[in-house]
Amino acid sequence: MRFRNLTRRREIGANSYLLEAGDHRVVLDSGMHPKMAGYGAMPDFGPLPHKSANAVLITHAHHDHIGSLPVLQRKQPNTPVLMTEITGELSSAMLHNSVNVMTKQREEESITEYPLFTHRELDEIRAQWIYRDIDRPFEIPDTNLEATMFDAGHILGSTGVLIREGSNTLFYTGDVNFEAQTICRAADFPTSGIDVMITETTRGDYARPEGFSRKNEKERLAGVIRDTHEAGGAVMIPVFALGKTQEVMMMLHELHEEGLIPEMPLYIGGLSTKITVLYDHYASRSRRSYPGFRLLDDMKMLVPRKGRKRQEIISSPRTLYALSSGMMTEHTVSNTFAQKFLDNPRNTVCFVGYTDPESPGYKIRNATPGTKIKLAKDLPAVELRARVESFDLSAHASREQIAEYIEKVKPKKLLLVHGEEPAQMWFTRRFNETIPGTEIIRPEPHQPIELW
Repeated sequence: MRFRNLTRRREIGANSYLLEAGDHRVVLDSGMHPKMAGYGAMPDFGPLPHKSANAVLITHAHHDHIGSLPVLQRKQPNTPVLMTEITGELSSAMLHNSVNVMTKQREEESITEYPLFTHRELDEIRAQWIYRDIDRPFEIPDTNLEATMFDAGHILGSTGVLIREGSNTLFYTGDVNFEAQTICRAADFPTSGIDVMITETTRGDYARPEGFSRKNEKERLAGVIRDTHEAGGAVMIPVFALGKTQEVMMMLHELHEEGLIPEMPLYIGGLSTKITVLYDHYASRSRRSYPGFRLLDDMKMLVPRKGRKRQEIISSPRTLYALSSGMMTEHTVSNTFAQKFLDNPRNTVCFVGYTDPESPGYKIRNATPGTKIKLAKDLPAVELRARVESFDLSAHASREQIAEYIEKVKPKKLLLVHGEEPAQMWFTRRFNETIPGTEIIRPEPHQPIELW
């Protein structure tokens, strides 16, 4: 068994990895780089000959894990794509939205190769998608490999994948969370009998403060919402449409039910609504908290969208806005909304997840009051007068939680992926001390690595 990293650089980006066992080839994930555009945002599929893959395994439906899947399937036209049913349905919604975004970028930013695929092509490639249940072993078609998917606790439908070849085993974590969120329960991963592990390292350069608890973070968020409500302001929570929106919605419902926040109207965006429809569809058929609870029907505070036409969301006092994107990327709903929101000192922006250092969201959460911030190239700078608060409600496991899991498993080989250089180095230093018998590898792009 040989491993190749198909990403173009060693960082968080277009996740995709190739396993080669004799003549058999299996691809793990097929993402797009969130900060890049065009074909340069894709993995480099060079080491994977046309029509040679036996299967593609998808761990979850975030863009950096599925964004290039239609292009990969064009190169591997008859290859089955294996994932959970929830991941498949969410992936379809996210990829159709991606076509719309790329079409707009072609017009506005003159990216001539966009869109990289079409709505029609997406409908056609779904014929190759095969759904598998978690915790049930299955054969990877036309190979001597067996796979089992385990709940990763990251977003609904997310999995880690165990692959077995004879007596040898490999486990790929995908994106993982080892603590329960509001909807998603904690990951349920195997802890023994793993020879090789491929793990994400997203939060390796972030140390949680002493005494941290998710409960305290939620109560601190409630306090900020109460303060803003009393001041006659509004609260904006930048969120990702898939996963974070639904977690925040459920959390706000909890806080209201517990009497920690007053009843306030809650607005979400169009893509977030489409994804929430799917979360509600699987409310009783997935491993989650609040089984049967339907966010769009059962949340008292939610303001339902009127019709399918896109409407501009206008800021009103004493109102909650959970708007995507979470990093406030140019021309997303949260980005354009902020243009008329940030200059009001009664308002508050609450960040609840990761923001890339180059994103508008990062600029806002690290700016001093009164700073002029340019949210998009074609928009005038806006003065930051709103209150800004940050909360650690990440959907990724902390570095300590990942480290403790790996130290329990003690694999013979450990491959560190999906993380920046400082993050990977933190894990390397720790494991050199705690599990000296494990070979630590940080795979370079295309570097062939013998696993067994």
